[in-house]
Amino acid sequence: MIDRLRLGLRKTAQAIGSLVPKSESIAVEDLEEALLASDMAYEEVEALIERLVQPITPARLEYGLLELLPSWEEEQQSAHSSVELIIGINGAGKTTTIAKLAHRYQEAGHHVLLGAADTFRAAAIEQLKSWADRLGVAIVSTAQGHDPSGVAYDAVAAGIARKADRILIDTAGRLHTQKNLGEELKKIVRVCEKAHSGAPHKKWLILDGTQGRSAINQAREFHKMVGIDGLIVTKLDGTAKGGAIYSISRQLQVPVRYIGVGEGAEDLIAFDAKAFTASFIEPLFGQHD
Repeated sequence: MIDRLRLGLRKTAQAIGSLVPKSESIAVEDLEEALLASDMAYEEVEALIERLVQPITPARLEYGLLELLPSWEEEQQSAHSSVELIIGINGAGKTTTIAKLAHRYQEAGHHVLLGAADTFRAAAIEQLKSWADRLGVAIVSTAQGHDPSGVAYDAVAAGIARKADRILIDTAGRLHTQKNLGEELKKIVRVCEKAHSGAPHKKWLILDGTQGRSAINQAREFHKMVGIDGLIVTKLDGTAKGGAIYSISRQLQVPVRYIGVGEGAEDLIAFDAKAFTASFIEPLFGQHD
């Protein structure tokens, strides 16, 4: 886990590690500069620094950073089908993330079914079908332009009939400012509940890590729209903005559940706040390779 996180945070580590002299403690001014360089929002930087006892040691900084992150309680998988809705804007990596989630669940012994409810883009349907073939999982899909709510309903019904315990439903990318598409998303949520009581049981918001803290407003509006259960941050290996995770998670009070650190099916790792924070602060106090 630590090695994968180090790899994913390499660009962030390079950006912040070059700003501070390496020692057993760090000056307030140096810490502030480094955290802002990692794209942590100013509000979180100031709140953190105000609470830190000086001298600022690795242990004290780790404790302060961990306080910014909401905790995640791993739920026991029920005997019933779990419906998970994947939400986000275009280009965030939703379809690829669904494939990575499906792979993780397969590795854990789950029976997975996919629903291709992004009927706006034909390429999205074909991409998800291609992943389904590669992974050997069932998929429910239709033609481009068809009602996405109908696909979602059919996917949930098919998943229950086939005794799938993880039903992952793709949705069209949409900006949080697009009212009509927002109403469509709300309809998908309602239809899932009609197909299966309590569904969707999880609503994952996919955020592009390269957007950094600029994704906060986007995430906040999606959360208001349908209620988000967890965040999945993609493309973390391609950005120096790893510190934004603390701001986004704290301001929304929604936990980060997974992070993407590569393009392969196995490159989605469960977010471990302590391991992430240890990797994040390492370049501030010691030589980072």
